[in-house]
Amino acid sequence: MPIFEYRCTECGKVYEELVYGDRDKVVPCPACGSKKNEKLMSAIGGISMGGSSAPACGSSCEGAAACASAGGCNCPHAH
Repeated sequence: MPIFEYRCTECGKVYEELVYGDRDKVVPCPACGSKKNEKLMSAIGGISMGGSSAPACGSSCEGAAACASAGGCNCPHAH
């Protein structure tokens, strides 16, 4: 059962949803209830055995400073 990431085209909220069965199912936005959304490309997660604690988005992301101050990357940008 995959977890998909969506962006609401009405309010801009980015959210994740565990999708059972039909992968093309319309998932309503948890913030505004709109069924108008776009499926985002999600990064593949991994486990690090040490190394840098820098945000995954790097300096090319518009939100790199916000990611660093938040202690990790939660950017809605596709990388």
